Amino acid sequence: MLSLTGKNVVVIGGSRGVGRRVVEAAVRNGARVLAVARQEGPLRQLANDVPGTEILALDATDDGAPGKVFDTLRPDILVVGAGAFPPAAPLHKQSWLEFKVNWETDVKITFNFCKAALLRPLPAGASVILISSGAALAGSPNSGGYAGAKRTQIFIADYSQKESDRLELGLRFTALAPRMIPETDLGKHAVAGYSRYLGMSPDDFIKSMDSPPTASDVAAAVIQLATNPDHSKGKTFVVSGKGMQAAA
Repeated sequence: MLSLTGKNVVVIGGSRGVGRRVVEAAVRNGARVLAVARQEGPLRQLANDVPGTEILALDATDDGAPGKVFDTLRPDILVVGAGAFPPAAPLHKQSWLEFKVNWETDVKITFNFCKAALLRPLPAGASVILISSGAALAGSPNSGGYAGAKRTQIFIADYSQKESDRLELGLRFTALAPRMIPETDLGKHAVAGYSRYLGMSPDDFIKSMDSPPTASDVAAAVIQLATNPDHSKGKTFVVSGKGMQAAA
């Protein structure tokens, strides 16, 4: 029997990058999967490429988005991975509008979906897995408010776990902090920005990285957490090319 047979998995930001790999892995492991993203075209392509995937096109930053998603499929496992590309410039060369972009997207989406998971609530035993970033732990001086926004996602996971425990809801909140992933569109954007910032070629920058993960590595970590939830409750995990380990 496949490890996620009989489970409902919802992936916010499921049409590309890590989210797409999570969708593929969840379907492969027997789950019923709903992929949510803003653009319908990439979602339809995903549904064509990964038979059995259900899709829902909406803007996850809308306040009503969690209700629409949960009405479409009530998740046993909710993966929140949607977000915006950060700026690629040092602090003094950014506007406030550029600096705050990840607060208005990544953090808002995380806030709204975690709040909805607690208020509805999701069924006891459900897992909420937030895709943060290694930048949340190590910083990122060339990407504006990105590192702080991703750190706040970790705080929201922690706060949500505390509320679930206090209210005896039986939910499990976990954050993943993958290191930079050069193969994804976001990773390519970060590599290009940092290589310019440091005055080196993108290839040399990638060679300087210590065991960067792939999108499939992060998807494998999500499946591991989803199938072993009692070991992940309230924790944050770093993902590299060497695997997943609890953050210090």
